[in-house]
Amino acid sequence: MDVVTELGEVRDAAQNDPHPPHGLSASGHKAADTKGQISWAIFEWARDPYVIVVTIYIFAPYFSNTVVGDPVRGQAIWGHINGIAGFIIACFGPLLGAIADTGGRRKPWLIAFVAIMVPAIFALWWALPGGAGLGIYQIAALFIIVSVAFSFSEVFHNSMLPTVAPHDRIGFLSGLALALANAGALIILCFMLYAFMLPGHVSWSFIPDHALFGLDVSQHENSRISAPFTAVWLLVFTLPLLFFTPDMKPVTKIRKRAAIVDGVKRVIKTVRQIKHYRNVATYLIARMFFNDGQTAVLIFGGVYAAGVFHWDALTLTIYGIVLSIFAVGGGFFGGWLDDTFGSKKAILISIGGTSIGIVLAVSMTPTEMFFFLPYDTASPPLWSLPFFRTLPELMYLIVVLVVAICITAAYANSRTMLARIAPVSKMSEFFGLYALSGTATAFMGPELVGLTTEYFHSQRAGFASILILMLIGLGGMLFVREGRSEAYD
Repeated sequence: MDVVTELGEVRDAAQNDPHPPHGLSASGHKAADTKGQISWAIFEWARDPYVIVVTIYIFAPYFSNTVVGDPVRGQAIWGHINGIAGFIIACFGPLLGAIADTGGRRKPWLIAFVAIMVPAIFALWWALPGGAGLGIYQIAALFIIVSVAFSFSEVFHNSMLPTVAPHDRIGFLSGLALALANAGALIILCFMLYAFMLPGHVSWSFIPDHALFGLDVSQHENSRISAPFTAVWLLVFTLPLLFFTPDMKPVTKIRKRAAIVDGVKRVIKTVRQIKHYRNVATYLIARMFFNDGQTAVLIFGGVYAAGVFHWDALTLTIYGIVLSIFAVGGGFFGGWLDDTFGSKKAILISIGGTSIGIVLAVSMTPTEMFFFLPYDTASPPLWSLPFFRTLPELMYLIVVLVVAICITAAYANSRTMLARIAPVSKMSEFFGLYALSGTATAFMGPELVGLTTEYFHSQRAGFASILILMLIGLGGMLFVREGRSEAYD
């Protein structure tokens, strides 16, 4: 028996055993102790705040509006940046997935990717307004490098889960990691609100009179600090994983090249057999479109609002805090939808809600609501607080809160849907395709927004183009049956 076949049989035997012996992980290795398992989850706490704080709520709108200087051009450039990163991820993600699937050491890869991300994120501090620091192309290159390294680190981090946790703790540990990720981002946003955003805007006794650490708000240092802050956060909170989470040795000795070939062969085999699983294939294709659309909404929601409503760093920070809180509720809403209506109807409701939300979001401008209701910009503010002071702004916020709930629910329902329709004996292979379908077209949504924004020279048109992806995904889901497919050999 050759080593490739041996590795495949050993791995399959471990993964197909629903109840490994006590003390063993789900993959058949010795499970990590509690400290090692929690340290694995803490890595999400370390990584994800970069995405939420920098690329969604704080730094990306600053880059689009202030560094680029033109909100329309900025949104187009932001789309191209994410599109290029998504294309690179789509090309090399499956290969790295095959490497991770061999069961070899993951920590060296994680160390390498973190070593790339930390200095690249920190360097964004020098993205000065008016092009005084890093140039736009240099900033774009840094974002692309970090985005690619971030996605690749996720591949190896996820692949560690079944090697460190027993079967009956995988769900808990996965959920703990996601909860910590959102909690970490929320803590950073709240601290930034207190330390850098509110000072000088309110006269509350518990808020400092000036931004802490002597930051110069006139130079947008309160926005730029989000990058080095999350870089240091990533570096510090990666250490528990490196020190306390064991890195399992391969089940059997095998040359890396042979293991990669084996992983790629397994993916190709499953792809070739997909014609025998028409219902699952239809679902994966539909998900590919609506997942890209949902991701694009997250990427461009803050950039769009900052450009159209001219939101400052303070407003964007509060926007991020509120959306993060409501997104947590989206997970519970998704579970209720799934239990009440089934996975397919739950997804249709979530996609439909997101699509309607996109239409309502682009219907709001400083001078109108719902496309036809005019708003007098000379109207008195709704309140004395220095954010969301006009009715269109408040209505946009309410709409996006609903969208955030729907998107989070759809992410949760999507995994459940595949678990309901994929053959039990091939579940791991189809979840591999599920992951592939989530990265194969990762460039589609951002590039669509970028090209549409450029063509129409309109942020509104660019953001509205996401609706195309959502409707294609919605149409595809109508042809999916919520019934389990039989395995084909």
